[in-house]
Amino acid sequence: MSLKKAIQAIGRRKSSTARVYMTPVDAGAETEFVVNEKAFQAYFPQPSLRRAVLRPFNTTDTKGKYNIFVRVNGGGTSGQAGALSLGIARALQKIQPELHQMLRKSGLLTRDSREVERKKPGKHKARKSTQFSKR
Repeated sequence: MSLKKAIQAIGRRKSSTARVYMTPVDAGAETEFVVNEKAFQAYFPQPSLRRAVLRPFNTTDTKGKYNIFVRVNGGGTSGQAGALSLGIARALQKIQPELHQMLRKSGLLTRDSREVERKKPGKHKARKSTQFSKR
């Protein structure tokens, strides 16, 4: 796949970052979906993560119309799937601006800003304290 004419978008979630490159599929050709040089199904074996990643395509009825090449790093599989979903939604919006309203209503263009809270000194975890003893 030639990345020179590809539309690029970036998605982030937790500590993961996904760079998405999308190109339209040539007539009669099969679609490609490559994540970190692996097939999409091999990289995300869990069906729930696959559904999360493909949600922008299912919402806009554009499944199978684009070749997708993704570089994703950082975090775990859940964060990477969320980052990839946001990146795909942003790329679709760049290619077809009329999809913006549909993607916005589905909440696919909103960056999930939740991060892991750091552990504080004197506590077991970020918020869990020792048991209170009156005497």
